[in-house]
Amino acid sequence: MGMGKGQTRISIVRVLAFLAALSFYTLLFSPSPISSSAHGESALVSTATREGRLAVFDDTWSRINDRYYDQTFHGLDWDAQRTTFRTLAGNADSSQELYAVLRRMISFLNDPHTRVFAPEEKFDWWRPRFVSVGFSVAEISGLPTVVKVDSGSAPQRAGIRAGDVIETVNGENALTLIQNRLADLPGAASASARFRVFAKLFDGPVEAPVEVSWKGKDGREKSARFDRYWQQRELGVRVRREQDEYAVIEIEVFTKPIAAAFARTLKEKLSGARGLILDLRGNGGGDAEAMSDVASSFLGSGSSLGQFTDRTGTSFTISTHIKSLLTPDLLEQTKLPLIVLTSERTASAAEIFVEALRISKRATIIGTETCGCVLAVRTRHLLPDGGLLDVSEFNYETSRGDHLEGHGIMPDTSVLVERRDLYSGRDRAMELAVSQLAGHRGRPQ
Repeated sequence: MGMGKGQTRISIVRVLAFLAALSFYTLLFSPSPISSSAHGESALVSTATREGRLAVFDDTWSRINDRYYDQTFHGLDWDAQRTTFRTLAGNADSSQELYAVLRRMISFLNDPHTRVFAPEEKFDWWRPRFVSVGFSVAEISGLPTVVKVDSGSAPQRAGIRAGDVIETVNGENALTLIQNRLADLPGAASASARFRVFAKLFDGPVEAPVEVSWKGKDGREKSARFDRYWQQRELGVRVRREQDEYAVIEIEVFTKPIAAAFARTLKEKLSGARGLILDLRGNGGGDAEAMSDVASSFLGSGSSLGQFTDRTGTSFTISTHIKSLLTPDLLEQTKLPLIVLTSERTASAAEIFVEALRISKRATIIGTETCGCVLAVRTRHLLPDGGLLDVSEFNYETSRGDHLEGHGIMPDTSVLVERRDLYSGRDRAMELAVSQLAGHRGRPQ
């Protein structure tokens, strides 16, 4: 990629973005240090007072006003947002209500990366902590459908199974709740917005239980009350074999340790493999350096991974390389036939990775459309009460000049998840990947 006016090239990328949902989380780019304008612990204000609530509101609005990557705010009158929501913030009855007002104001940007976190919600980027009820929901054939149930959880003991359809939440029709929330979003709801709304069906305070009714495979309706609770996960990389010949590597996020683990996998665990399947269906992105290290193992050095541009027009590019950006080592290379699995949870740095492989024709993409969530944040900003604010400060475009934000990557072959697959535990996308790799048998590597 050429170096235009206002463009710089940097070897180390330190930008981040974040998209979170109640039971699904998406990590985008690696966190930079908290903004130097952050307040010291001794200077924290109390949101129990109107003055404190307005201080938090004004700091949030001003930071977005000064830093947001799009100076037009997508056509939104940002000054009018301040007028509309400042009074609501001042009159809020609690910190929880204040942050609900802030999130409502920010929602009109239709940008999942720009977010606020109350002090008690502070986030460990690589060990994500989120409120859960013990199972996750996604949209399957237009219905709120259970896609994962935590082992040993109360919902599992109550009989909830992947494939069941949620009927009501606290006595209200679940689908109606979702449709009302979608109607509240500005403009037409994107695929990523629908995903977030379905995933956040059980959103609410951690101390409040939720009444749920659901319909099982047999069509019978059951109900139970479940507690919301904080859950934390360790993200990593997992390796296994399909039919002994095909290596499956699941990468949940791009981090320095995971990039190093991936390099060791290429060196130590691919002996005898005739093909490789990268499962990125749960990968929300991560560290751009780590992502570029992994991409370099497939693309070699010198391939453009696109560029980021801020509101002033200043840009920087990222590209593949021979030597790791994170360690002194040379990067392992592989020419094994490659298939990448994607879903609506594949986001940000993972989308950059997938698109680079697609443009280079290095891999076949199977699954569902990706999130279309590719913006970046320079630093995290500490709010006056100890809460945190992320603001999208960079837009991204591919080496071809295409923008991915709001436009997910379509796979070469779409494989939609069906309820019957969830009940049977069948993974048709993985089956197709193995079948296609079998077609490479006997071809020169």
